[in-house]
Amino acid sequence: MRANFIFSEVLNGLRRNVTMTIAMILTTAITLAMFGGGLLVIQMADKSQKIFLDRVEMQFFMNLDVSKSDPDCTKAPCATLRTELENAQGVATVTYISQKESYEASKEAFADSPEIAEMIDPSSTQAALRVRMKDPDRFGAVLDEFADRKDLGVDSVLDQRDLVKRIFSVLDGARNGAFAVAVVLAVAAMLLIVNMIQIAAFTRRTEVSIMRLVGATRWYTQLPFLLEAMVAALVGAFLAIGGLFGAKALFFDRALEDLYGINILARITNSDVLVVAPWLILGGIMLAGITSYVTLRVYVRE
Repeated sequence: MRANFIFSEVLNGLRRNVTMTIAMILTTAITLAMFGGGLLVIQMADKSQKIFLDRVEMQFFMNLDVSKSDPDCTKAPCATLRTELENAQGVATVTYISQKESYEASKEAFADSPEIAEMIDPSSTQAALRVRMKDPDRFGAVLDEFADRKDLGVDSVLDQRDLVKRIFSVLDGARNGAFAVAVVLAVAAMLLIVNMIQIAAFTRRTEVSIMRLVGATRWYTQLPFLLEAMVAALVGAFLAIGGLFGAKALFFDRALEDLYGINILARITNSDVLVVAPWLILGGIMLAGITSYVTLRVYVRE
């Protein structure tokens, strides 16, 4: 009997304040969708970073004296450095790039700018040792160990992690932007909940007073208001989840198709959205529940 009464009161309350309810549902949906979008970007960044780190390389450039005197890296110090790199923990492969190969690669890199390509001096290019890692977590340790080995002919080092960091700073910016918008919208949703609770309590103040007079507890009379906000937020959460599936199909899959194809960014899948979905439902219910409870304790005294 009590459950039926509370259920009917929740439905009546949602129907009486239909415009406020719709506004709250839409605001909550957009808030949670932005928050979910930020979570999806985090997942994309984590998986993409793993892709990059699995392919990232470092190059140890030999000084000109070593590059010219040992074109095949068969003598010390070049051969010594190569051996030590091959034996270093976490290293997968070490490839020697001769001075001639380095010159040809430089010419090819500037094939579209012949005036620059003509300025490249074969005698000024440097041989290098290209290192690929099987354990990306050891990248920094290997780099720190060998970067300053002047005694082994190391002149400079190319660290591709800087490029990776610049790429992922863009994703970090997108994530932070989504979270910032979500925070602003969350404040708007909380204000709508406060107004919704106050209006609902005001329109039903007479029946609440009568129920209190005949012995109903404060919690029993306020529970319908709390459930109204939570039901509206739950509907908004499901709309947000549907919106994320739509955004995946219409935006991520289409706009990022080329980057997916060349394996630069990890693909966002339906499974990723399903992983985020429970957090959106929980977040929506908590947002509505906590805001409603505080509002009822502060503003509704019956």
